[in-house]
Amino acid sequence: MTKEQVIVTAAQMRDIEGRIFAAGMPVAALMEKVARLISDRLQAIIPQGQCVGILVGPGHNGGDALVVARELHFRGYQVLIYQPFTKLKELTSQHFQYAQTLGIPCYQELEELPSCDFLVDGLFGFGLEREITEPIASAINHFNEWNQPIFSIDLPSGLHTDTGEVLGTAIRANHTFCLGLWKQGLLQDQALAYIGKAELVDFDIPLADIHAVLGDVIKVKRITAKTALATLPLPRPPVTHKYREGHLLLICGSRRYAGGAILTGLGARASGVGMLSIAVPESIKPLLVSHLPEALIIGCPETETGAIAQLQLPDNNDLSSFSIIACGPGLTKDAMPIVQQVIASEVPLILDADALNILAQLGTIPTLQQRQAATVLTPHTGEFHRLFPDIPYTNRVNAVQTSAEQTGAVILLKGARTAISNPQGVVWINSESTPALARGGSGDVLTGLMGGLLAQVTNQQTTIEDVVATAAWWHSQAGILAAAERTELGVDAFTLTQYLIKVLLVWNQP
Repeated sequence: MTKEQVIVTAAQMRDIEGRIFAAGMPVAALMEKVARLISDRLQAIIPQGQCVGILVGPGHNGGDALVVARELHFRGYQVLIYQPFTKLKELTSQHFQYAQTLGIPCYQELEELPSCDFLVDGLFGFGLEREITEPIASAINHFNEWNQPIFSIDLPSGLHTDTGEVLGTAIRANHTFCLGLWKQGLLQDQALAYIGKAELVDFDIPLADIHAVLGDVIKVKRITAKTALATLPLPRPPVTHKYREGHLLLICGSRRYAGGAILTGLGARASGVGMLSIAVPESIKPLLVSHLPEALIIGCPETETGAIAQLQLPDNNDLSSFSIIACGPGLTKDAMPIVQQVIASEVPLILDADALNILAQLGTIPTLQQRQAATVLTPHTGEFHRLFPDIPYTNRVNAVQTSAEQTGAVILLKGARTAISNPQGVVWINSESTPALARGGSGDVLTGLMGGLLAQVTNQQTTIEDVVATAAWWHSQAGILAAAERTELGVDAFTLTQYLIKVLLVWNQP
């Protein structure tokens, strides 16, 4: 476990810092260390001699900002301080007095503050819970309207540390320096419009203090490239064969949504799965064969509407011959008997798209509680609400933990920051993605990719949730790579499948 992976709440961060201070680290010394690290980063970004406005709050976040102001002043920048509060914490007040003695211009009235080339936001740090009121709310809105680059210390002022909720109004930062450990609110979808580019500023928190507060098992963590790549079934053993590398069954597609089956199959192909079988309505079998000649395409009897009416698999419809089943993309709700059949099986199962809508009709929690084998659900926000109408959604991390605990399934909640939870409440967050993936069919690709990976590791020590997290990372990295080459408008789902292998080539370069 690395500090890059750890995600904390405000209460947890407060307890960790409390241990550091109790061990003898002076608050003032830590403030100096943090501020100098931030100043180094700012100096690498902001051209020398530019005018930098420092927004100072009443607490230690404001103290950090004042030390940054002093450092930038000594390094040759034009520094202006905006400090509108009448009461400051003692250490922050001392730094404010020293800044004044240095001759740094200080302003308490917004109207008097000259325009600046850059702003550094140190108004409020972690732990803010109350809504921002006047006159600070108007000041924040004013700074947002300046359209000058804003750098926030720890998190943009006005965001709730845990949920990412905007407390009335919030700074729209271009860059956020998260201090020490990642704050949970920075990795929630609703915060993304405010944080800009986020980076961790490591000020050397001892791992012993982290584990003393969070325990040996970190409950909420980031998916990193290192952890994802370590989970991939690479390298393969020198002696192997196709059945040893997993057999995935995809049940997907309909006459109306044939493309969903193709995209799911192409995602599975990229995973390297040893054997791929795809059950589709008989009428679209030739289409699947033309796109996936290496797969076993199984044409099934279909309903009048073009949905699969019944499975017609080899070996007397024996589902147990497959390593894993992925079911749902393009299926339509007319395939309810098929979904009921696979849920009743004892094979590990991924449910997506229409399979999730059917599951919601059947009753999500009681239906899944009867399953013995592993289950993975991959809902987007709308599907999640249909599956779990009684679970509050204010905090996506809490929502995904609760749903996994109640169902015994691994839940992958799609979004700009996809969150994954196992039934024990351990959550993985994919902190890097791209809006280029907001295209129809992207989720189908993820389902196929995930199914192929899971088929290859079902007999290994890797947990299902680790593989699900790796699939989410791989899928999003393909989107990021494709968007970099084709722009965010040029990444359709079919194109996305062509970048999956490129991700491995990029990340495995020496």
